[in-house]
Amino acid sequence: MMASKGSVLIVDDDPARAAELAGLVSSAGFNIQVVTDVNNSTHALGVSSDLDVILCELDLKDVSWGETRRTLRETEVQVPVIMLSDVADADRMMKALRLGASDFFLRPVEDKAALVRSIERCVRQRRIHRELQESRQRLEAANIELRGTVQMLEQDQQAGRQVQLRMLPATPLVLGDYVLSHTVIPSLYLSGDFTDYFTLGEHFVTFFMADVSGHGSSSAFATVLLKNLFARKRSDLLRRNDDTILSPVAMLKRANKELLDLGVGKFATMVIGLLDMQGNTLRYSVAGHLPQPVLVSQEGAHYLRGEGSAVGIMEDAQFEEHMIDLPESFMLALFSDGILETLPPKNLIEKEKYFLNVFEQTADSPDELVIRLGLDRIETAPDDIAALFISKRG
Repeated sequence: MMASKGSVLIVDDDPARAAELAGLVSSAGFNIQVVTDVNNSTHALGVSSDLDVILCELDLKDVSWGETRRTLRETEVQVPVIMLSDVADADRMMKALRLGASDFFLRPVEDKAALVRSIERCVRQRRIHRELQESRQRLEAANIELRGTVQMLEQDQQAGRQVQLRMLPATPLVLGDYVLSHTVIPSLYLSGDFTDYFTLGEHFVTFFMADVSGHGSSSAFATVLLKNLFARKRSDLLRRNDDTILSPVAMLKRANKELLDLGVGKFATMVIGLLDMQGNTLRYSVAGHLPQPVLVSQEGAHYLRGEGSAVGIMEDAQFEEHMIDLPESFMLALFSDGILETLPPKNLIEKEKYFLNVFEQTADSPDELVIRLGLDRIETAPDDIAALFISKRG
């Protein structure tokens, strides 16, 4: 049995004439429905209609096309219509066009092939409209689902952000003449930049700054790993007499191994330092981190130099450890590279000069430095920004 080429509704109050047209259209392979009582027809003509095309007699008895036109406009007819008439004149043709007809044929239909082609064209048009409507409905459903997913992700990100904020150390932390403080400004809800500091015994403070590659959840998870690493090694010092935490280079090597073992393709630039408050000295290591730490004292501001690759890239990464005597009064500042995005100069060399100049002009306190850099006015940065300050009052 040959499949129907489409569903056609014939509207004609002359049964004999309707039957003749039905025979012609049916022989061309279309499924036919006939309506001779126009006023009592219950066929749907909107978007959900099963009809593909309507063949309608223009000269219907007891039908006012003026009123019908208003009714059709209100019901938003979506089914293409082909009008037929026994009389061919301009007024009838214009009436058909004003009613929204897709085509017009004169009875008797001499070119039956032309009528069939017109019906086929209307069927294609109708099917295209159906496909567009179905695509639109699928898109709307997908958008609703996507909005729900995005809302859920935002809630998860906000919850994760709160967890990450609780992981940060107390600020400020006052230890005699030393004061440690920090600030973190994420580009998204979660940050790939992280800082931490804590005491070791009565005289030492370990601190680090980490800038994990990328943004969002996966980068934030890597900061959790680093936080956990330092917490474990701190515990190992107290319980197992394992002094790894006292060596910045040793900690960089452990961080390098754990990020590689994580296997998510994340790496991080880092600065790790060990402050000896009794001797007022600093041991530190730099792992590919920019900008480098800035030390500000009465003698001015300068970068603490250090060489080394980022952690999480190579198994045999090499790191250097430096030890310096600190001034009686100083401020040590560590920033993630997101700060460079906020500076006016265009190239890196000029940015580093500008950055150091800000320290030269504003060396009184971390709060003044934050204001001078505009960090107090930034709610969402183009890149994550983390800052760590260590100060000593003379």
